[in-house]
Amino acid sequence: MRTLLQPPGWAAPKGYANGIAARGTLVFVGGQIGWNAQQQFESDDFIAQTAQTLRNVAAVLREAGAGPEHMVRMTWYVTDRVEYNSRLPELGAAYREVMGRHFPAMTCVEVSALMEERAKVEIEVTAVLPD
Repeated sequence: MRTLLQPPGWAAPKGYANGIAARGTLVFVGGQIGWNAQQQFESDDFIAQTAQTLRNVAAVLREAGAGPEHMVRMTWYVTDRVEYNSRLPELGAAYREVMGRHFPAMTCVEVSALMEERAKVEIEVTAVLPD
C-alpha cells in the first residue's frame, strides 16, 4: 500500500513526490553508480552514466521482487549540478525509459566527488513491497 503525500495548496511537484506513506517489506538499494555488472564504465557522459545507474537500481529491485513502482525514496548524488540542471530534458527521458512514470520522494545533492573517480552520479533507493 502506497499513498502520495501532497499538502493542500502546494504546487504539484514535477518528476518527484513530496512524500509517500507505505506499508510492507522494506527494500534498501545501496548507492549505485554508472558502471556495468563487471564494474566497468562504458561512458563518461553524465546521461549515459545516469541511465546505467538507473538500470543498476532496477536490477537490484528485481532481486527483491520489486520494481520502480515500489520505490518510495530516491537520493541522487551528482558531481556537477550545473550539468544536471542543463540536461534535465535528457535526464527525464533516460529516467522514464528505465523507471517509467514512477516518481518517489527524491533528494538531489551536489558532492565534490564520489568514491569511484569516473562516477558522475550515485543513486540510492528505498522501496516498499506491499504486505
